Amino acid sequence: MGTDIRPEISKNSKYWISRHRFYELKHYCLQYPEWKKLYSALEEKSLPKGVCYECIVQQSGLSNPTADIGSLRAEYSKKIDMIDLIVNTADPELASYILKAVTEEVPFIYMETVLHIPCSRDTFYERYRKFFWLLSSVRG
Repeated sequence: MGTDIRPEISKNSKYWISRHRFYELKHYCLQYPEWKKLYSALEEKSLPKGVCYECIVQQSGLSNPTADIGSLRAEYSKKIDMIDLIVNTADPELASYILKAVTEEVPFIYMETVLHIPCSRDTFYERYRKFFWLLSSVRG
């Protein structure tokens, strides 16, 4: 059985956020691969199988598919860019590892043994918490 990061850390930590806020942000980040896939599909104007265009485009009363696609692409791009920026702000050197952890739930032990992460567990999880703390402050 693997060890998961505790969802709540000491309130004395400079990166403390509440347990429920952490889970909210964690689930937000887990949508990242979906946003990338949908952004790509909208760019190519071909949605993946099982995705209904009408289901993802909000009905405005007027039919303007080009504007709808543009709005969706802008929305997904904004979310993707926000996560990428915050990951780099948390630690530019560990950004790719933090991104894998927060968007794909890749555990530290895998990053240590397979990806050869260049830091200790404590350092990584401090940056991981910093990422969620920064995301919390940006998302308000």
